[in-house]
Amino acid sequence: MPNCPECESVLDFDEEEVEEGDVVVCDECGTEFEVVATGPLELAKVEEDYEDEEEDFSDEEEEE
Repeated sequence: MPNCPECESVLDFDEEEVEEGDVVVCDECGTEFEVVATGPLELAKVEEDYEDEEEDFSDEEEEE
């Protein structure tokens, strides 16, 4: 199992069961990571306003 890049705790998920774009959360520190590659596994920290940007984008599409 992979380790959290922030706090070095073991992340509780199977590397073979995630796909690119999935979001995993560290149980210890609560940091969210997006899976950006699966072979080898590469995680990127999700920015705090990540969900807000996604919601704003869908709101703009509805207005058109």
